[in-house]
Amino acid sequence: MISPTDHGLSDADIKGLKLALSQHSNTANETTASSALGTALAPANHKPGLRFNKDADMPEQRILPAGIWTGSLVDVKGKGIARSLDWHLATMASNDREREEMIYKLLECLPRSVLASLQRRMTPLLQFDVVGSLPTELSLLIFTHLPAASLLTCSLVSKRWHTLAADQVLWRRLCYAHGWEWRTDVAAPTPWDGLGDVDPADAIVREERDEDEGMGDEEEEEDEGSGEGAGDVVDFIGDDSVDWTSMPMSIDDIEAQGLSHLLIPITSAPLSSSSSTGVTPMSRITSQHGVLPRSAHLAPDYKLLHQTHMLLHNRFCQGAYRRRTLPCADTGGHSAAVYCLWLWTYPAGLDGRSAPLQVLFTGSKDRTVREWDLRTDRVRRVVGELHDSSVLSLCVSSDFAKSGDGEDVLASEPSSAGFLVSGGSDRRVVVWDLGKDRLVKVLQDHLDSVLCVRVDSGRLVTCSKDRTVRTYGFPSLKPQFVFRAHRAAVNAVSVVGDVIVSGSGDRSIRVWNANTGALISTFEEHHARGIASIEFKPPYLLSGSSDMHLRMFDIASSQGWSTNPEFNTISSAAVPTLASSQSHAQDNIAMIPGQGTAPFFLHSSLTRSMSDTPRPDASTVVCHACGSHGLAARREQERHNHLVRSVALGEEFAVSGSYDLTIKVWDRKTGALVADLNGGHTGRIFCVGFDCTKIVSCGEDQRICIWDFSHGIDTSFIKL
Repeated sequence: MISPTDHGLSDADIKGLKLALSQHSNTANETTASSALGTALAPANHKPGLRFNKDADMPEQRILPAGIWTGSLVDVKGKGIARSLDWHLATMASNDREREEMIYKLLECLPRSVLASLQRRMTPLLQFDVVGSLPTELSLLIFTHLPAASLLTCSLVSKRWHTLAADQVLWRRLCYAHGWEWRTDVAAPTPWDGLGDVDPADAIVREERDEDEGMGDEEEEEDEGSGEGAGDVVDFIGDDSVDWTSMPMSIDDIEAQGLSHLLIPITSAPLSSSSSTGVTPMSRITSQHGVLPRSAHLAPDYKLLHQTHMLLHNRFCQGAYRRRTLPCADTGGHSAAVYCLWLWTYPAGLDGRSAPLQVLFTGSKDRTVREWDLRTDRVRRVVGELHDSSVLSLCVSSDFAKSGDGEDVLASEPSSAGFLVSGGSDRRVVVWDLGKDRLVKVLQDHLDSVLCVRVDSGRLVTCSKDRTVRTYGFPSLKPQFVFRAHRAAVNAVSVVGDVIVSGSGDRSIRVWNANTGALISTFEEHHARGIASIEFKPPYLLSGSSDMHLRMFDIASSQGWSTNPEFNTISSAAVPTLASSQSHAQDNIAMIPGQGTAPFFLHSSLTRSMSDTPRPDASTVVCHACGSHGLAARREQERHNHLVRSVALGEEFAVSGSYDLTIKVWDRKTGALVADLNGGHTGRIFCVGFDCTKIVSCGEDQRICIWDFSHGIDTSFIKL
């Protein structure tokens, strides 16, 4: 019997095989005569297997189960014979089953070390790339169903998959799903050149705080129900250095994602006292600060865009920021409390600029509006002598109505730079053309302080302590409607498309149809005390109140979350009270999900509902990091402990600023606390705003703080 050793077959085995082959060659079948080897028929008493008769010194022929014999003429041991069998196996066996049996019998004769080597060599033969073998178009169609994390994993499989997973079509689709756009005319990233002066260590802290002029009084008990009718709407009739502070942060999160190439060196230079007090005119470009345009525009890289946004998202979640403060009064800043702010980006090509420019507008008790260049943290322009008292609210917009939409034909086209609108405690609403740097018009229709101004879809909306909301065409400023349903000062308004939302000291939220002036819905007792701030992004409404709580609310489904556990469970009693006006019944029906021919909103996101996303139970709160649930007591610890003066709403986060000197970042879907920012202000916070790279805040202490989450990252290609 043949005994395989670690070296393969023995010399005697090989000798016997050669002798058997020579005998077989004389009796080969004619049908296989062209082959170097033949097929021998098994004798009647044959037993499968290769045997060696030592007594007769003659080898018996090896007969496979199907009557096929094969061998090798290579005069080497074991392995050599196996190597030469592949051609014979392919020609001698009549089907795959026979080839399988032949290979198995040969493998039985091999030592385990050889079998292990064969297994490693055979593994690639057993793998078949189905996706990679398809045409590129079909492969990309499959990959479009994968999230970003899965695409990054797929890119590690093979070169083919890496090429597919890096396709710009896939990443552009993911970016557009989040509303992330590649900025055209990207300018080269530049270091900070003059970031403002360090605030004095003894910051302003008043023992007796001034009254917050931007907040109206709440509804008094004796005035309960004394307001005008809920549906009372009257058509308007009128005549035409740097204070750097950062959280502990390592770059492990950057390197772990392979994004270390996004980091750029940052240097800082002190702001010279000779130039710090100067005001840069609108027409001057800050090329002296080292901002140089690229010689060629960058091609969009949507994978880089997505990865950068995810890195910024992680920094928000970790609270990893670097804080700086804009210059104070003695270096060109405001000389009194700063009540309001607004981020704005000028389009490319304006005033000879090759790239868009982001600026910050701030309004103050010193009766001025200042425009700040966020690249240099210096004042670009001061708009003064327009208000006789404090500037309480402002906004900037270039969203003009067309002359064919009920608007009068303007004498000249409005500037693409946009219009600045400000409201003050002097009852004035001032409109300023930023491109032409001139006054457009002053409105004085309100009877008390103007607390909030907003512009959208060719419509200007203002609200006041006089308990009214007024609308105007924009930029014609033609009066439209006056809404008179609130019973206390209207502290905040928000307008999106054809929908106006107002929040008042009477603790109610009211929704209006901007086209008809109809009161669509009323949410009474939306908070336990007066509502101080709101922001509306259909169908979600974020509000802050004197009761120290925030509330996120889906006005279409009446679902949402609140820092007050009492409002976390939405009961049938909280379903909005619909206006009784029969003339606008169709609008009322459209407010109920699933009814009506079409919603009155002109916004695609109305089809979504907050109830579609998981929401924590009323008595629990979801941890953003691990997803675990805690007690309601934890929510009590997370909330603000004073009036919530300002709120801002984004795609993923909600931001709130409070009289308790803190800024909090919340997960928009779950209401979980993401980050708690403190130490930036020594007085009450009056206003907050944010984008994907930073949070800005201002307050009673005259400080304007920028909480930068993009430090060390090139974000020049992100459209803000």
